[in-house]
Amino acid sequence: METIIIALFFLGYLFITLEHNVKVDKLIPALAMMALLWAVAALGHLEMFEVNTELKKLEPTHLEEILLHHLGKTAEILVFLLGAMTIVEIIDYFDGFSTIKGFIKTRSKTALLWIFSILAFILSAIIDNLTATIVLITILQKVIKDKNLRLFFAGLIIINANAGGAWSPIGDVTTTMLWIAKKVEAGSLVKMVLLPSIVCMLIPTLIASRFKVFQGSIDMEEMDPEKSKYSGTMLYLGLGAIVFVPFFKTVTHLPPYVGMMLSLAVVALFAEIFTNRKFKMSDVTANPEAGHHSPVHKALTKIELPSILFFLGILMAVACLESLGILFTAAEAMNKAIPNTDIVVLLLGIGSAVIDNVPLVAASIGMFSEPMDSPLWHFIAYSAGTGGSMLIIGSAAGVVAMGMEKIDFFWYLKKMTWLALIGFIAGGIVFVALRDFVL
Repeated sequence: METIIIALFFLGYLFITLEHNVKVDKLIPALAMMALLWAVAALGHLEMFEVNTELKKLEPTHLEEILLHHLGKTAEILVFLLGAMTIVEIIDYFDGFSTIKGFIKTRSKTALLWIFSILAFILSAIIDNLTATIVLITILQKVIKDKNLRLFFAGLIIINANAGGAWSPIGDVTTTMLWIAKKVEAGSLVKMVLLPSIVCMLIPTLIASRFKVFQGSIDMEEMDPEKSKYSGTMLYLGLGAIVFVPFFKTVTHLPPYVGMMLSLAVVALFAEIFTNRKFKMSDVTANPEAGHHSPVHKALTKIELPSILFFLGILMAVACLESLGILFTAAEAMNKAIPNTDIVVLLLGIGSAVIDNVPLVAASIGMFSEPMDSPLWHFIAYSAGTGGSMLIIGSAAGVVAMGMEKIDFFWYLKKMTWLALIGFIAGGIVFVALRDFVL
């Protein structure tokens, strides 16, 4: 039966990896795989286990108990993501991200490269790398009309957004998973991974700034005016509310999703107040929709539910392998084959460029039993977060940029992969040096 489960997992994994080839959304194989794995485990009456982290061994438990346990842990991540996504959509409802356009006044291509790179690095740490990429490429399309030049900018945005998401507990789904699973604390994650991530951002950007395509200046076009007078207010309120979550968790020791729900409530309250203030009877004839749609309801219709369902499927599928002891056994075999865990983690990062980093990190959580804030977890956060930049399909940021700018897979492989690899290796070296000689 365990052989069937492993075969089903790899088959589902294959369909997820080949999403663009088979033209089937990855949430479908993820959900099917999750249901089938647990069904086979139940029908085969396989004994379920959970890892005793203190004794570092497996202990038997009932299937219903372990299923409910993993569903609860997965729900924590999903509810957290739902809250964060809704806040971002509320900001967008008020056209809050248009405020960022005010930072872009230069005509120099090199200066623009650094502005977009730094914005990608900072924004991704706050609103996650996927959303930061969408926001910045949307702005990029309004600033630069040259398609070839935009492709190079988009490639650097992907690399830098992934680097920025790696050091923040709210910057990437994988770091959020590690944080919620109590593998890392927010403060220690920032302390250990920030400098390697900065190096991972700086080196590719420095090299790219010497490219011929980034020399000279561009003709700036007139920016669209902000749609709402509350744009700036909602941007800073929303970003501040998201940043507040780690501090709330540190003070209260409550799960992160509780703080995210509080932040969502505050942002939603101000959104409703601002909408009501904007509403006037004279607007009704000019715009029948003015004031009648709650910004919160509107935001909820735009969140990425397919991504939420994908995370549900893949996390629960990996949980099944973990509960059967398969991941624990695999970890022991890997440690024997490759005694150096640094190499294992770097290979995991390279693997995340080919295979989605979410299941890889979910599997690593079940494979390793190191205590909270072990350098291993920080290195995994860095590698899984930045390694996906090496291929356009290796990260959510890359996939969304690919769709928005119609970036060719082989163009990215030729022009950007080597830059991402250099940044990834350089950041990894800095992390190891920081861990072994400084901290």
